[in-house]
Amino acid sequence: QVQLVESGGGAAQAGGSLRLSCAVSGRTFVNYRMGWFRQGPGREREFVATYTWSGGRASYRDSVQGRFTVSREKDTMYLQMDSLKPEDTGVYYCAADDPPWNSFDYWGQGTQVTVSS
Repeated sequence: QVQLVESGGGAAQAGGSLRLSCAVSGRTFVNYRMGWFRQGPGREREFVATYTWSGGRASYRDSVQGRFTVSREKDTMYLQMDSLKPEDTGVYYCAADDPPWNSFDYWGQGTQVTVSS
């Protein structure tokens, strides 16, 4: 099984930045589709970004496009969050979708991000 562990969450002011990490281990995952999701207070979990582990291609939710960037180095995927807004507040999760890439089967425990106005 693949294990995912998020870290890097914390508090930031509006306009500030945070960098989240997702450490991946356990099995081969070179061809996995990766994802970042978040769940704000009183809200349902929502898609933030997807990322192909081997190809380095990313896709973003419209509301974070241009502000968030996904990258990878070794066995860690990152979510760089710039120009943070209060509505970015929530618990952020990384996830992995193994072939045939039909659903996200593996999830981390989440890391809290709080953005104050």
